[in-house]
Amino acid sequence: MEAGAEVEPLLPPRRWRLGRGLWQERDGAGSAGEDGAGADNDLHINQAIVFIEDAIQYRSINHRVDSKSLWLYRWYYSRTCQWILNLTITVILALAFIEEPSSLTVTSDVRYRLPSWNPPCGLTESMELLCFLVFMVDVSVKTYLIGWKEFWKNKWLMAYILTLIVSLADWIVSLSFFCKESVRIRRILRPFFLLQNSSMMKKTLKSINSTLPEMMSVFLLLAVHLALFTMFAMLLFVRTKDNQQDKEWVVYFRNLPDSLTSLLVLLTTANNPDVMMPAYSKNRAYSIFFILFTVLGNLFLMNLLTAIIYNQFRGYLLKSVQSSLLRRRLGIRAAFEVLSSLKETPASAQQSCVSGGALLQVLQKAEMDSHCKQAIMRSLKMCSCDQLSAAQFQKLFEELDKDAIKQHPPSPEYQSHFMQKMQFAFGHPYFGYLGNVIALANIISICVVLVMDADKQPSERDDFFLGAINCFFILYYLLEMLLKILAMGLKRYLSYPSNRFDGLLTVILLILEIATFAVYGFPHPGWRPEFMGLLSLWDMVRLVNMLIVFRFLRIIPNMKFMSLVVTTLLDLVKNLRAFAGILLVVFYAFAITGIMLFKGAVVSLGDTSAANSTHDNGTLQCGTYEQLEYWPNNFDDFAAALVTLWDVMVVNNWQVFLDAFSRYSSPWSKIYFVAWWLISSVIWVNLFVALLLENFIHKWDRRCQRESLSDIEYQRTVELMFRDVLEEPTEEELMEKLHQHPHLHLSQGDGAAFFGRQAWQGLCPAIHEWIRQDQNKILNLLVVRAVSLLLLQCDTSISYQIFRS
Repeated sequence: MEAGAEVEPLLPPRRWRLGRGLWQERDGAGSAGEDGAGADNDLHINQAIVFIEDAIQYRSINHRVDSKSLWLYRWYYSRTCQWILNLTITVILALAFIEEPSSLTVTSDVRYRLPSWNPPCGLTESMELLCFLVFMVDVSVKTYLIGWKEFWKNKWLMAYILTLIVSLADWIVSLSFFCKESVRIRRILRPFFLLQNSSMMKKTLKSINSTLPEMMSVFLLLAVHLALFTMFAMLLFVRTKDNQQDKEWVVYFRNLPDSLTSLLVLLTTANNPDVMMPAYSKNRAYSIFFILFTVLGNLFLMNLLTAIIYNQFRGYLLKSVQSSLLRRRLGIRAAFEVLSSLKETPASAQQSCVSGGALLQVLQKAEMDSHCKQAIMRSLKMCSCDQLSAAQFQKLFEELDKDAIKQHPPSPEYQSHFMQKMQFAFGHPYFGYLGNVIALANIISICVVLVMDADKQPSERDDFFLGAINCFFILYYLLEMLLKILAMGLKRYLSYPSNRFDGLLTVILLILEIATFAVYGFPHPGWRPEFMGLLSLWDMVRLVNMLIVFRFLRIIPNMKFMSLVVTTLLDLVKNLRAFAGILLVVFYAFAITGIMLFKGAVVSLGDTSAANSTHDNGTLQCGTYEQLEYWPNNFDDFAAALVTLWDVMVVNNWQVFLDAFSRYSSPWSKIYFVAWWLISSVIWVNLFVALLLENFIHKWDRRCQRESLSDIEYQRTVELMFRDVLEEPTEEELMEKLHQHPHLHLSQGDGAAFFGRQAWQGLCPAIHEWIRQDQNKILNLLVVRAVSLLLLQCDTSISYQIFRS
């Protein structure tokens, strides 16, 4: 960057603070610099605030740090700006649902779908333009904050600008054609805006990209395995004169593309054992071929791929999390360095230090979790020293790596002996176990009634018994909730998530029951009133029963292993946001591509005269797209495309889609579906399994090694699954990174002092070893004393050993 581009804050050399004479010279020159010193202090305080916030959010500190840029930086990362940016990304992605072809229809079935409403030309384009303007402001601010030199190193920002340019050009072309063009390139590029806005998604994508070379070796083995068995199949199942014996050849192995497709689908077991039956009915020895192919391909190679993905991806993800830890430590150390340069630092300090008052001022202004802020302030008050060293400063902010254990409010203290007994009885865990038994009895009774009424007509059904037992159990749930509130107090009762869940459903059930009685009266034999109000009686009863079944989930916290599984799933929701985001990006891109390729390809049988081998004289071949009535699965709009891709990802009957779209569009359509299967079902699902295993193993290890938390106020957060195996960055790494900061220049005095100390610490043991080995040759005591005096500056214990020798 140019020298005049910004005011580069220069931390004053530490020798200025150590050398009192220099300070006295500055004081003697007058008080003209006092205002400048105050401005510098304010700048350093603001820099420290931003660096602390960067550390909390794992952001890079390589941005401009002058006063105006700091204001812009905090404004950009404020909740309002980030909310606007996230809303803009959501809007531009959601446009695919209302753009032509619109998804605003009740059904996607080509037989029953009515013409959809399509927005007029310019409506969605105007919304797109507003989104593009927000993105242009976003990329401009990001580019300014990191500086021009850093911009050329940032490939994501350059790709961001290129995507905006292409999107705007395509937007102009769309308007020039009055929105009638069939291909819109900018739709495929929209997921990039979501991808570039998430640092964790970028790291996950980088980890996946780094894992691809290892996965390609298994893919190559799978390709060889598939090719060899395809050749064997074409040699085994050849055409003969007997048409009855040629069913295997006709249906599955007629030519090379059909043979490859049949075995590829068999690799996923989607067409097993259908693909084997014609040959197996002819000769049972043919089953050996299919069993051998499935064992080698599905059981060995596919599971080997899972193992490789788990092993490699775990290593790369660990590196990614390690870099996040380095960012946090670097941000905290940068805050320490700028605070240590404040003019209030004592001149007599032999090392860099920060005053507690300055840190307190930073904490009060920094945006961070209130629990962490209070914990750091408590630790700061408990610290007896007025000045904090780098190690002490870093230790204070270890609270960021901890998750506060919620303290539940105390139970009420009753004076009455009877109330104390009531509190003991209804606050005991056994009372909760009794509630679980009652809930189980409720579920069993509902199951019995549903089984008894399964074959009855609605006119023959008597809702008296089900209504009566529901009334009884709901009254018990209400009584249980009130007794628990009596024993625990309202605040303590609501502090438990399980109680909030239980109480909310109980209130809803009570409201529904009261509404049922108000509309249909109390239950009695032959209780089958006519439809009244918004819901019939049977609908009301079904809704109540569904909520009762859902309420039965309250037993999960009381079962340790089930609770472990559920907490693992809940943690996955937090840790899977990056994975889900990448899957959303791939879903979106493939859905838009599928619309471009296959829109309008699938038509109902009454609307086409194309030759179709699946129907003849009104009969449909079993297992085809038409016979299975898969008509809603198409690419005629965005919502339908998403559902179709999901059905293919599950790989159940996905050969039906391969066959149908190859007939309705082109045989080359198989490439699209196979590519989607590889990316979604093979790569992403295996990554999901790897993360699930890692999360569960991490939870299980913590469960086995967990200590009693009664006296422990904080516990390590589970957001970083690899936190226990991460390595803390060294002092040299942190200082080296700080000296490489493009906008925050540490003075040469600071760098020389730090690296000089490092050099002395490495040189002192070498001198000591030389004296110890050659002490008999050293006759001049003055030389020994002179060397020892030099060593006094680095390690007194070594010098003492030298004097003894």
